Amino acid sequence: MIHRNMSDRDWWRGACIYEVYVRSFQDSDGDGEGDLPGLISRLDYLSDLGVDALWITPFFPSPMFDSGYDVSDYRAVDPRFGALDDFRTLTDKAHDLGLRIVIDQVYSHSSSHHPWFQESAASRDGPKSDWYVWADPKPDGSPPNNWLARFGGVSWEWSSTRKQYYLHNFVIEQPDLNLHNPEVQDEVLDIMKFWFDLGVDGLRLDVANFFMHDPLLRDNPPAALADRPANPYYMQQRVFDRSRPETLPFLERMRAVAGDRMLLAEISCDWQIERMAEYTQPGRLHTAYSFELLGPVLDGRHIARAVEQAGAGDSWPTWAFSNHDVTRVADRWGAERVKVLQALLLSLRGSIVLYQGEELGLPHSNVPRDRLQDPEAIRFWPNHRGRDGARTPMAWDDTPGLGFSTAEGWLPAEPAHRPLAVSRQAGDPGSHLSHCRAMIALRRTTSALRLGDFDTIEADADGLTFWRRHNGQSVLCSFNLGDRPRAVPVTPNGHTLAGTLEAGHIPPHSYWIAEAAT
Repeated sequence: MIHRNMSDRDWWRGACIYEVYVRSFQDSDGDGEGDLPGLISRLDYLSDLGVDALWITPFFPSPMFDSGYDVSDYRAVDPRFGALDDFRTLTDKAHDLGLRIVIDQVYSHSSSHHPWFQESAASRDGPKSDWYVWADPKPDGSPPNNWLARFGGVSWEWSSTRKQYYLHNFVIEQPDLNLHNPEVQDEVLDIMKFWFDLGVDGLRLDVANFFMHDPLLRDNPPAALADRPANPYYMQQRVFDRSRPETLPFLERMRAVAGDRMLLAEISCDWQIERMAEYTQPGRLHTAYSFELLGPVLDGRHIARAVEQAGAGDSWPTWAFSNHDVTRVADRWGAERVKVLQALLLSLRGSIVLYQGEELGLPHSNVPRDRLQDPEAIRFWPNHRGRDGARTPMAWDDTPGLGFSTAEGWLPAEPAHRPLAVSRQAGDPGSHLSHCRAMIALRRTTSALRLGDFDTIEADADGLTFWRRHNGQSVLCSFNLGDRPRAVPVTPNGHTLAGTLEAGHIPPHSYWIAEAAT
């Protein structure tokens, strides 16, 4: 068993957090969907991988219009995923193994099936009439403003009962909660306490920058674009429907409830790096991540700049190269770069999120049109690959079903994942899995990599070199993202910790990490 200090209040600083997409991780009952008992059965694998915590995607009751991110009961477990006792067992066993538990919480919106919304939609005068964002139509009957929904169409849906529109930033079945209402805020804080009382160590706050909207409902201005995107959502500057300053006092209320339990915010659909620093100032959230390092272009200059800006002052960022919403790294940035990207991610200043299957170097899956579940992919087919390709079953073995389930999965198992399955990589010291495990261990045992300062030496399109320093330890990290050998700008008088250096050069798609002599 890997030793972890479970009494450390600041465990999240520099931690490696493994994202479990629970619906696709491990099925225990043969219904084709992953569940909590299945996750429990794989905890030893995650402990051996060396990660510090598990972020578990939603397992709450939901009609599944958006794969569980449309919650209809915030204090229960959907029967398809198990029961509340299964969650208690999961938490206890994870803690016994030294693993922290972080769960997704979706407070920007609920499901339209939630009793709160049913009551709110029934009357303008009921106790929960103001728990969601309602607005009158314009005199011509059109929506209150020009806001667009993330998954297509306008952000407003008509209610014939209230004769008003309600706001939904995502699908119609995800009405926005009115977090300007103190009663709604109080309810959210009470939900947080419920899960903390069950032993949860942290919360991942879905689309935290969508918590508040402009109370005046002003129109968004147009965005300056060179080309017209497939999704018109990106044709607006998101000035009034998200990332509002009104969010900040509520984040402070959340932090007061959470105390030392980690709050990790997702800054969704927002490339503004300053939002991460803003949300993690003292008294607000512990850490946050944005989509800064999830883009289509791999550029050392951009990575260095993002790390420096997001870590300004007392803020503590979190970084990810992949998650359940984007094309997998092996397809986006190249299969030949898997190991160098694992090493780079695990060398950055901040906390780290590793998405399930990233340790295996899995490519993005090809999901046929008739098997799509993602509302975004369905809406914009065939001009958008959608998110389902990152959500297919985890590759445990090289059988056709990948060891995920005895039944056909809710998404199809990807044949290209069979040679990369855990069973094929586990005993191979040269595999992606073995490499990732070694890099996690290096980060865990090297204070400069986990907690140190970040000082850029050199950065360009094809690579970057930086120092990590902490408590007298200095570690040089140099990465070659290009196709030719790359000279190291500084050679410390010390010893190699990981990677390869050949006559002062790093081979293509490789790296060198060395500790300077003290």
